[in-house]
Amino acid sequence: MPQIPEKIHELTVGQLSARSGAAVSALHFYEAKGLITSRRTSGNQRRYSRDALRRVAFVRAAQRVGIPLATIRQALAELPEERTPTREDWARLSRTWRAELDARIQQLARLRDHLTDCIGCGCLSLKTCVLSNPDDVLGERLAGSRLLPVRLPQDGDEGAREEA
Repeated sequence: MPQIPEKIHELTVGQLSARSGAAVSALHFYEAKGLITSRRTSGNQRRYSRDALRRVAFVRAAQRVGIPLATIRQALAELPEERTPTREDWARLSRTWRAELDARIQQLARLRDHLTDCIGCGCLSLKTCVLSNPDDVLGERLAGSRLLPVRLPQDGDEGAREEA
C-alpha cells in the first residue's frame, strides 16, 4: 500500500484511490452523491483532504452491510468537517444502524433456516410458506416471489406499487 508523507495534506484522486482501494470512478461517484468532497485546483484537478480516506473506508464498510447511500450520506453529514472523525464519532453513527442491521440479520437467518421448505416454484404464496407469506396473507392481493417484506398498497392509495 503506498504511503503518503504526513506533510502532504491533500490527496489527488489517484492517491486517494491507491490508499483507499476504491476505484477512481467510485470516488467520483461518491463525490457526486455527496459522500466525500474535494476542492478544485486552478487547473481544475480534484484535491481531497486526508480525512477523505476515513470517509471512503466508512462508505465502503457501510455499503458491504447493505446500508443505502442516502443513509450513509446523512450519517456523514453529521461528522465534523476538515478533521479526521474520531472513534467516538464512528461509534455514535454505527449505533444508529444497529437495529436495522439486526433486523436484516434476523430476516436472512429466517430465509436460510426455511429455504429448504420452499418448493422453488417462485410464487411463494402457498399456505405453508414460512419465508414470506405465512397463512397465505399475500395470496389474495398479488402473485410472484416476495422474499423480502414490501409495502402493500392500501385501498385508496393512488399510485402505490409493489416492490419486487
